Amino acid sequence: MQLERYQPCIEALKACIAACEHCAQACKEENSPLHMQRCIQLDTDCTDYCKLTLSFVQRESAFTELVLEDCAEVCKLCAEACLEHDVDHCQQCAQACQACVDACLLATIH
Repeated sequence: MQLERYQPCIEALKACIAACEHCAQACKEENSPLHMQRCIQLDTDCTDYCKLTLSFVQRESAFTELVLEDCAEVCKLCAEACLEHDVDHCQQCAQACQACVDACLLATIH
């Protein structure tokens, strides 16, 4: 495997992790955190899955492409949940998640 081939994906994963961590924390501080519960859960799951995916990519695992496909699905669901909330941190998170979806899927194309 050529790690440089995955560089755009690595950057998108890192950006998604940062955006999801920020979004989850900001959602907890909203006036109605119960209303944001699904968003917080998906942000947390997306963060964990992106970290796992980043690990697989960076160590050039034989399962990288499989994990990238799953990561794209997790990020897609997180983006959809964030888009339901009209607050800046959720909108920014949705953008980072969608960029990660695109980067993960592009990285699986030979």
